[in-house]
Amino acid sequence: MQNNAARKTDQNAAGGMTFKGALLHDLLKLQNRLMAPFSTHLADRYRISLNEFRLLMSIGALGRTASHEVADLTGVNVMSVSRAVATMQRDGRVHVERDSANRRRKWLTLTEEGQRLYDLMRPQSEKVADYIFSELDDKELAQLDTIIHRLIGKLEATDEEGRSVFLEATRPEED
Repeated sequence: MQNNAARKTDQNAAGGMTFKGALLHDLLKLQNRLMAPFSTHLADRYRISLNEFRLLMSIGALGRTASHEVADLTGVNVMSVSRAVATMQRDGRVHVERDSANRRRKWLTLTEEGQRLYDLMRPQSEKVADYIFSELDDKELAQLDTIIHRLIGKLEATDEEGRSVFLEATRPEED
């Protein structure tokens, strides 16, 4: 049986895609496949977007948090988090309270309705996790955890001026 690296090299030799390029596309495919249960079972039923779901799950897990902390935790940009907060506040799912000590910070907590949705959706998230990781043993799960956190660290690294090293390194050449 041919290993994944050899198979990807064979599959992509004619198309010019490198192994790393094919692996990146596989990660994107994995992300899309992971979202299928959300879009199939939750999005329409509960009228919730993916970013709102991420916000709901983050606040539900943390109890109380700030928008920038949700952005850091989820990797979703601050503007998208802000839009999700506004929608969830309008829909009565999240309570927003300005921090008296820091007027720029807004504390987010789930309302009764938000907590009800969290209690419905958290088991669904666990079901997805149990399904996808069921073929991996504890050692493989630990290795995957290490690799994922190394990749996240690389993507979140900043230079001395606070710029994203990733975005600077992947900037397209000028035309």
